Amino acid sequence: MDRDYAIGFEYISDTAAHTGRFHELTALEATVIASAVVPNATGNAFTSVPLGAGDSIRGLFTSVTLASGKVVAYKV
Repeated sequence: MDRDYAIGFEYISDTAAHTGRFHELTALEATVIASAVVPNATGNAFTSVPLGAGDSIRGLFTSVTLASGKVVAYKV
């Protein structure tokens, strides 16, 4: 079994803030991430990030808030 899936995940389909420790976000449909907390990230703020259906983004996320769509957030 793939290690990523053995750790677990959180299904996010609302616009509430979801906190935890996630290493990958995978969009199940067209999604916009309203905001996310990404410790140790540099550059612009992580806001209004569009993901197409099936797209994934990796990093260490400690909070994720969607504007729209549905994602699976894989736990660390």
